[in-house]
Amino acid sequence: MTMPAHPSASPAAGPHLPYYEDFSPGHGALPPRAWVPASDAARLSLNGMWWFRLSPTATAEDTAFTRPDFDASRWDILAVPGHWVLGGHGAPAYTNVRYPFPVDPPRVPTENPTGDHRHTFALPEDWPAGGETVLRFDGVESCARIWLNGREVGVFKGSRLPAEYPVGHLLRRRGNVLAVRVHQWSSASYLEDQDMWWLPGVFRDVTLLHRPAGCVADFFVHAGWDHSTCEGTLRVDAPSGGRVAVPELGVDVAVGETVTVPAEPWSAEVPRLYEAVLTGAGERVPFRVGFRTVAVEDGVLKVNGRRILFRGVNRHEFHPEHGRALDLGTMREDLLLMKRHNVNAVRTSHYPPHPAFLDLCDELGLWVVDECDLETHGFAEDGWAGNPADDDRWTPALLDRAARMVERDKNHPSVLVWSLGNECGTGRGLTAMARWIRERDPDRPLHYEGDRTCADTDLYSRMYAPHAEVERIGRREEEPLDDPALDARRRAMPFLLCEYAHAMGNGPGGLAEYQRLFETHGRLQGGFVWEWIDHGIARRTPDGRRWFAYGGDFGEELHDGNFVCDGLLFPDRTPSPGLVEYKKVIEPVRIEGDPVAGTVRVTNRHDVADLAHLRFTWSYEVDGVAAAHGDLDVPPLAAGGTTELKLSWPAAADGAGEAFWQVRAVLARDTPWAPAGHEVAWGQWPAADRPDGRRTAPAPGGTAARHRPRHAEGGVVLLGPGTFDAATGELRLLDGFALAGPRLDVWRAPTDNDLGAPWQSDPRHGLLWREAGLHRMRHRVDGVVAGDDSLTVTTRVAPAAGSLGLRTVYRWTADGERLHLVVAVTPEGRWTLPLPRLGVRLGLCATLTRAEWFGGGPGEAYPDTRAASRVGLHTASVDALQTPYVRPQENGARADVRRVRLRREDGTGVAIEGGPPFWFTARRWTAEELDAAAHTCDLVPGDTLWVNLDHALHGIGSQSCGPGVLPRHRLEAAPASFGFTFTTLGESR
Repeated sequence: MTMPAHPSASPAAGPHLPYYEDFSPGHGALPPRAWVPASDAARLSLNGMWWFRLSPTATAEDTAFTRPDFDASRWDILAVPGHWVLGGHGAPAYTNVRYPFPVDPPRVPTENPTGDHRHTFALPEDWPAGGETVLRFDGVESCARIWLNGREVGVFKGSRLPAEYPVGHLLRRRGNVLAVRVHQWSSASYLEDQDMWWLPGVFRDVTLLHRPAGCVADFFVHAGWDHSTCEGTLRVDAPSGGRVAVPELGVDVAVGETVTVPAEPWSAEVPRLYEAVLTGAGERVPFRVGFRTVAVEDGVLKVNGRRILFRGVNRHEFHPEHGRALDLGTMREDLLLMKRHNVNAVRTSHYPPHPAFLDLCDELGLWVVDECDLETHGFAEDGWAGNPADDDRWTPALLDRAARMVERDKNHPSVLVWSLGNECGTGRGLTAMARWIRERDPDRPLHYEGDRTCADTDLYSRMYAPHAEVERIGRREEEPLDDPALDARRRAMPFLLCEYAHAMGNGPGGLAEYQRLFETHGRLQGGFVWEWIDHGIARRTPDGRRWFAYGGDFGEELHDGNFVCDGLLFPDRTPSPGLVEYKKVIEPVRIEGDPVAGTVRVTNRHDVADLAHLRFTWSYEVDGVAAAHGDLDVPPLAAGGTTELKLSWPAAADGAGEAFWQVRAVLARDTPWAPAGHEVAWGQWPAADRPDGRRTAPAPGGTAARHRPRHAEGGVVLLGPGTFDAATGELRLLDGFALAGPRLDVWRAPTDNDLGAPWQSDPRHGLLWREAGLHRMRHRVDGVVAGDDSLTVTTRVAPAAGSLGLRTVYRWTADGERLHLVVAVTPEGRWTLPLPRLGVRLGLCATLTRAEWFGGGPGEAYPDTRAASRVGLHTASVDALQTPYVRPQENGARADVRRVRLRREDGTGVAIEGGPPFWFTARRWTAEELDAAAHTCDLVPGDTLWVNLDHALHGIGSQSCGPGVLPRHRLEAAPASFGFTFTTLGESR
């Protein structure tokens, strides 16, 4: 096969500019080649502790430090891989779009932090003589100049891409001195504006590789699979020749020879790999073959002849202590978490990851969109004027980046799609990249979201398109392009959302509605949630409490705040409620019950796999406790198949309580990513009344005689177990337990999605709520009336400076030891905005530290984030009810609660029942204190436990970058009535 020339061979421009400011990608590097994690050739890791010196400018120090005899003993020590700003030298900075320096390409400021690195090493005693030796850097931000033993080796840019240099002629057996000068800012910085921390340094591996005579200089594995014959076709191209063996398949052929054999295909669901070896004259290179064919056919993206659906995430590389310097264990942890949460695809936003990550994707099974190290988003601030993507002087650098990505990653079966980059506008440079990639690798489709015409791509891709527009696109009814030919071409393309469902803070909402669209319209092939992990940098308070910093916490003069914390994982890699919700929404088995027919429908939503790897169980639960359970015999349905099974009433089901059926799909055996018994999918639905007439929900009980309210000394009204303030009507004591409230509450600490993004068209309700004064509502008592069998309190709840109000009537009754409350709310004035919440807030003693509830759980839920909430009997400490979003905000609500018990350590406490079911939240600070906090360490527990009992909540949406709350999840101001029953708990109850 003829290989296109390495594009970075174009001449560098501008001798009048220093190397770190010219347009070139660097000089001295060898042509890029495929990643080889291991071979029988010698290699030496140069990772470790290096000498380090930081200078404020690029020219503050001369190059004397490169001499072998230079004395660096007074320098600091820095870990490599690593970032100097995380090692005590300078500080990180976060911007989303805007460059943190003047936009004057390709020039950068004189204030250009520059890190000089030195490392001394000896060759192992058995290091081979002869051949060549290559020095490899896998990632340096943003421009590196390299010397070995006092001789310059080369310069490279392209922070998240490898560079290799021939250094055999410079090596000694002992006392080798490697010197590297790294500039934080360079011309390359204009190409790397990727919504993340600016973290300079040598942050990936540095390795010395022996290249023996006759070594495998490069190789390209072509392994297709024909779904009509179930055969794999293999050809390995290598310029240096050799033989290829795949022992399991009985293959032993010369390089360049095509062989067709019966083989199992590779897919994200069944990642079948075959061990192979390429033997050259001087080197044996083991590799793995995954047979798969990817193509766009009939307007649909298919792998091995089948339509696939991306249930994906965007993944930046990040660690809260080490930045982008990730170890293999952390990479594996990411992938295990993805697989365990039903994620099947990764977009490597917005640069190629560490190459070992793709090895793990091959092994564990994920579809990958591999994205080039390219983004010029800051040029959008001036209408894309001067954008490098449309400036021929930059094209060699763009082509260099494309080549280094494709050549490094071309042999991974997990890589389905090449992406030209992200948010670079449009231009001739992108067209040149697309042309080069197609010539080099015509077997993979191309992606780029930034050009709505899709002139250079094979997929139609968008970010954050609202549900209604996605549905129109699914029907191929989107707004037409001006160019009829381009319009027809785009309309025939498959569609994906390369970013959607912005996972910033509490959320994202609306996932289930997106997924229904993806599963309804064949053209819609899923998408990638933004993003995988919060980029909070770990810090500690003086007393040792851990918290996570975001933009502005390091004194940056320009920053974008906590917009860097928008992931499905918290910075410490704890799954957020958003990830738990996403797992449920994208589960690859749909389980639906028909309570009247007494049946369960099981649908296999896998792209490829049948259900033989799963075991199904059922349980019949009464008031959250399993009364009966067993295995369910589900046939091994092929992908896309459906079956309906009858559920038999268990003999143990006596109907004494609220009953639910639950069916679970769990792994039948251990897998490389989870043990047997791991839950993959589940379904739950209420049981109907039994055929014999017995009820599956409790029958109405008798009503005890009602108490009469009576006035008593001290200005109080007594009603059953309740003691009320006679002037305000507020409950003060419940059978001796002190309370504050309950009072109507409509405020919540705005979420990131409530606050919204200025570029979105939906109203930013968090700002409107504050403008309307909903955070400072005042309560006016209009009447406290003790009747024959009730205490009625009439109030008006309203903010200052307006006519809006909520007429609220509390009607209290009591029977036996139970105190009942019915709340009736009527809006007054012209309400044009929804309410954050509608319910009551009460304060209890902070010694109540545990919660038990029958309702939705175990985690938090809101109207549009409740798919993962299942009704059951749940327990948690009050502290565990909190969700520690990096920027504190509304959190912790539990849905569909029938009853809750709040207890002290001795078992005493308060019980609350609701009619209808309610939303329950409890925290040791007020919503106002939560609203005022900038970080979790700002939240200081008080001596009151604040409990919200909500009749309704406003949804969450995704408006921190995406669409707002869908209409059916908005809490419009309207008349409402709801109620609660309060009792106390003794030690034995």
